[in-house]
Amino acid sequence: MLKGRRLMAPAGMATRPTADRIKESVFNILAGSVPTKRVLDLFAGTGALGIEALSRGAASAVFVDQAKAAISAIRCNIRELGLEDRTRVIQWNILKNLNCLIPERDVFDLVFMDPPYETNAVSPALAGLLSCGALTAGARVVIEHSRREPIAQPMGTLVLIDQRRYGKTLVSFMDSML
Repeated sequence: MLKGRRLMAPAGMATRPTADRIKESVFNILAGSVPTKRVLDLFAGTGALGIEALSRGAASAVFVDQAKAAISAIRCNIRELGLEDRTRVIQWNILKNLNCLIPERDVFDLVFMDPPYETNAVSPALAGLLSCGALTAGARVVIEHSRREPIAQPMGTLVLIDQRRYGKTLVSFMDSML
């Protein structure tokens, strides 16, 4: 449905889009588990991961990013692709907390997290995700991060189940054991 569509990206180097080969590999690993999922895309940038999930049958997606330019790009991409009825966009400082997800009691089955590299953002973002209660039992969290920023284990109820290396990038897969 959305295959081959170009996404708008903010100008400059502040947003680092997920490489196509990494995105393809992640979705090959997730295989048929995406349909009907409620998706959360943290550090969303262009919204590429959440939008890809929607194109593969996810029920809905919430996009969270702090940068105004990223929020603008995500809204534009969602509008251009006609996905407004299945999405919500939130501008929020993810490293502070994820209390923005509490008011509507959103819960998610699949979470993508692609924080800026070398900022030590992975652990605080995971802690915020756990403390806001936004994960379903068995939720999958997919984290794209620098290999120089390892994921602490254990991380609450999240268990590292797989990790793949793509050059300087690691993609870690964690499952919620609620």
